Amino acid sequence: MKNILTEQQAAKVEALLQEMTLDEKIGQMNQESPSIVGGFDVPFEELIEMMTDGRITKEEFGKIMASATQDFHEDEIRKGGVGSLMVQDPVKVNELQKIAVEESRLGIPLIFGLDVIHGFRSVYPIAIAEAGAFDTDLFERTARMAAKESRAAGVAWHFAPMLDVARDARWGRVSEGPGEDPYLGSEFARAKIRGLQNDHSSTDNYVAACLKHYVGYGAVESGRDYNTVSMAMHLFYNNYLKPFAAAVDEGAMTVMAAFNDLNGVPCTVNEFLLRKILKESLGFPGFVVSDANAIRECVVHGIAEDEVDAGIKAAIAGMDMDMGTEIYAKTLKESVESGKVPMAVIDEAVRRILTVKMWLGLFDNPYVSEETMKRYETLPKEHTDLAREAAEKSIVLLKNKDRILPIAKDRKIALVGTLAESREEIIGAWAMSWQEKDCVSILDGMKAEFEHVKYFPCGGPEGDIDRNEAIRAGDYGDVIVAVLGETAAMSGEASSRADITIPGRQRELLEILMETGKPVVLVLMNGRPLALSWEEEFVPAIVEAWHPGIQAGNALARVLSGAVNPEGRLASSFPALTGMCPVYYNHMNTGRPGSKSKFTSRYLDAPLDSLYPFGYGLSYTTYEFSNLKVEEDGDVLNICVDVANTGDRDGRETVQLYTQDVAASLVRPVKELKRFEKVALAAGEKKSVYFALPKNELGFCDNEGNYLLEDGLFRIYAGGSSRECLSEEISLKF
Repeated sequence: MKNILTEQQAAKVEALLQEMTLDEKIGQMNQESPSIVGGFDVPFEELIEMMTDGRITKEEFGKIMASATQDFHEDEIRKGGVGSLMVQDPVKVNELQKIAVEESRLGIPLIFGLDVIHGFRSVYPIAIAEAGAFDTDLFERTARMAAKESRAAGVAWHFAPMLDVARDARWGRVSEGPGEDPYLGSEFARAKIRGLQNDHSSTDNYVAACLKHYVGYGAVESGRDYNTVSMAMHLFYNNYLKPFAAAVDEGAMTVMAAFNDLNGVPCTVNEFLLRKILKESLGFPGFVVSDANAIRECVVHGIAEDEVDAGIKAAIAGMDMDMGTEIYAKTLKESVESGKVPMAVIDEAVRRILTVKMWLGLFDNPYVSEETMKRYETLPKEHTDLAREAAEKSIVLLKNKDRILPIAKDRKIALVGTLAESREEIIGAWAMSWQEKDCVSILDGMKAEFEHVKYFPCGGPEGDIDRNEAIRAGDYGDVIVAVLGETAAMSGEASSRADITIPGRQRELLEILMETGKPVVLVLMNGRPLALSWEEEFVPAIVEAWHPGIQAGNALARVLSGAVNPEGRLASSFPALTGMCPVYYNHMNTGRPGSKSKFTSRYLDAPLDSLYPFGYGLSYTTYEFSNLKVEEDGDVLNICVDVANTGDRDGRETVQLYTQDVAASLVRPVKELKRFEKVALAAGEKKSVYFALPKNELGFCDNEGNYLLEDGLFRIYAGGSSRECLSEEISLKF
């Protein structure tokens, strides 16, 4: 295990461990949430489901909760029976921390954790959108902003970043992660760890990251959440493990195990994953926490006979902290005393938990000061500016027939769709700490940027559409901007969709708008790639805005006006039809690659490839690649490619470098991303872009996890997407 503490800090951890009773040790392994009691006639979990599925409104839920009380487990904290809580009110954090530090026997501070997936108060774009910025500096800066904001509320532990490689857009949680590519995911992971954890100038400035969901959750069968995962181990090592390994290498402090089983063993009780790979092979120094209720769910999985058995299996496998089931708190002592769980297992888990708390400075600075609490009562301009920058860089121009975009500021714009006025739907899934006063809706932003904007709700992802209002929109506007897509609740956890076309009657609304004869710009707000074959054929301009965060309106309006030249690229491929899922660029070749011929790997009723590939995105200017050169220089490939801005606007192109191992002992992907670089180019300017690629990065893992470098022919690709590339070949010996 890596040493992350000073000698003095490590000695204090060991001294505490020696002094702790078994009950106190198990208490550190127990994470609680506030328990909701009173005020309703059904279990709290069912109440949440009733709000989620629409049986009660959010307003009705709020009224019920107003008469409820919360139990924060104060008595258990006094006894040393709680190691962590999920709370974000700084006053309550201090109150509970005071009980732990001043009233428990050993005074061990609590660690407060929360899902901070894409921002705390300053919500920036969902991860699948932000990853499309291909900007590691941006990834790091937004994480650093989130860390500072949450620490001011007493939250020192982020259940983020989410690093699941996700290739099936039907899976709702594709919204939370950096997309389909393991290299981009790894670069995203490293940047997020640096941003969350590396500013130690003050304990107010950093948090402990929590990598989730370890591992393979993004490969659930048919994209259905919580489903089973089966995969060849070379896919595990070469794709799904890579972002996690990169984040551990960068210094990530905690990991959350995934809900799913991997090849028959749930990750929650998977000793191979938690001990052999994570803690031993990767040298992970921190602690592992279960996902919510996951230890109990091992009984339902059928891997454990009962909750006692589930607790035993989880602890032995290397699960250090139990999120929310109290199985450790209620059963683990007896399991230790009966010899079913060795004391060494408990000691190791507690040592890891105390180590992270010590690293966070919680022993010396357990409380949130009043000055710190007030720091973000009003968001600083630098935070809102960064949220806007992230949104602008994440927006992807998918289509722009006849250069409808950008729109002149003096043109009449008919703004259509109920999503356009919402300050809630711009936030996206898994954002918990935002305030409506900070949110700029699409309507707000458009009115601030353009001279003539009139809003026509017409319809949205749910409910009916108003045909007459759509016709009136056409009568008013020189241009129709239709903001359509998904609500935030249509993606994220437990939001898998079997049909990923634009939901509801929105396509019908588009048809009506097209019939008006006015140019239509489709702005998509969504949390996953959508199947857009009809829209690509008939709608002249398409802008992928995703769920862009609190500055959505300002960012989108600046892109539509041309104040910002769009530079976002897709971190996930878009299928033409739902039935093509999973679709991803770095697939293996087959003996009969898809073609127009009958007996090849294809569908009879779908295109051969994705509608929009990984790395794709248009601009208000055009780029041209030329003169790709590859030279071997010892242990490095020196690669150079020229890129020119051939249009009439300044812009930033994402230069993407891919490789292919043409013949190997295992079938390899047709392309693999190895590097990328953002290049600013003035209109008419040409630049040479250089990559130094170590030859040892051209290897791969076999099914036993052995890393192989094999002599042979390699293809090197460079271009503006995974599909449009120049290529050169080179034979290499290692």
